[in-house]
Amino acid sequence: MGLLARLRKEWFIIGIVLVILSAKLQPSVGVKGGPLKPEITIAYVAVSLIFFNSGLSLKTEELTSALLHVRLHLFVQSFTLIFFPLAVWLLLQVLTLTAIDQWLLKGLQTVSCMPPPVSSAVILTKAVGGNEAAAIFNSAFGSFLGIVVTPLLLLLFLGSSSSVPFTSIFSQLFMTVVVPLILGQVCRGFLREFLERRRPPFSAISSAVLLMIIYTTFCDTFSNPNIELDPTSLLLVVLIIFSIQVSFMLLTFGVSTRSGSGFSPADTVAIMFCSTHKSLTLGIPMLKIVFEGYEHLSLISVPLLIYHPSQILLGSILVPTIRSWMASRQKGHVPTPLYPLRDQTIKPAAHLMGLGAAKGHSCQKVPFYDQQQPGPPHGRAALSAALIACFYFLH
Repeated sequence: MGLLARLRKEWFIIGIVLVILSAKLQPSVGVKGGPLKPEITIAYVAVSLIFFNSGLSLKTEELTSALLHVRLHLFVQSFTLIFFPLAVWLLLQVLTLTAIDQWLLKGLQTVSCMPPPVSSAVILTKAVGGNEAAAIFNSAFGSFLGIVVTPLLLLLFLGSSSSVPFTSIFSQLFMTVVVPLILGQVCRGFLREFLERRRPPFSAISSAVLLMIIYTTFCDTFSNPNIELDPTSLLLVVLIIFSIQVSFMLLTFGVSTRSGSGFSPADTVAIMFCSTHKSLTLGIPMLKIVFEGYEHLSLISVPLLIYHPSQILLGSILVPTIRSWMASRQKGHVPTPLYPLRDQTIKPAAHLMGLGAAKGHSCQKVPFYDQQQPGPPHGRAALSAALIACFYFLH
């Protein structure tokens, strides 16, 4: 893959680096009361646009096939929104005794409270050949559930840090999250055929708006000379994040594959990715609302900004290994291509359809998810390192 194609594929992570650099060079543009007026354009317009876009793009009509797998859904949502936050809270009771920056540790707690993403978990589950319908359902349902549960968890674990009254937080959440999401779903009901035919770039729109939110968040940081980030703390947090991801993936794998669990290998794949991935797209706007006006908001956001590329990097590295395990557990399993095809029909060729083509099975459409695909590990590693280096040197 050429350099230009690589830059185009990884534009969002590169964009994070660029907006943070821009905020460092000219923080006065994005501070409250500055030319961008973030207290209006970001707090209300940008956040509402992200969730309207999510409602417009969310294919809830495709979730019925996975609706009855209650045990799997209960496991994923309980792990994501109950076990994950509690386990991290217990870990932080030990880490607070160390010299690691307390605001980065609070950021780790906010990561644990986030719902699963609607993109990466589904894409990686499909890439391995796992239970895609279950991944779609849990990502979508987790996003809806997170609208209510995530702010409650944030206030439960970090409530004393918020400078905004509880009722004000939820009224703003309702107006900028719930209402736009419902409106998006209503509009989708009227525009479904048009959206299916034209395939609007939902992901690109949300990502671009998200970059604006990240930019204004770091403008607030760099305009405050009293906020500093310890580079050693940052590197330790990166190691902790990778350790948490690996440990929790191994834990969910062990629990879901034990004798009598009742989960198939395909279910295990969906459980591993949906239970351990966290949403940046939903997380950053929620942090912006819950911690509005808080001077350490950007430091609290740093672990989530690191968690996002690292979860995709780790998942991409593990795809071949998990796929091999799937093949050994499911005789006659046909591997799914690593990158889902964009609105194309799979031809019944031997290298794609295997035994299914020989038996005359019909071709099928590959669902298209308008999100970034998991790139080769070395590319993700380089960009993740660039993002971490950006935090390191700017502070």
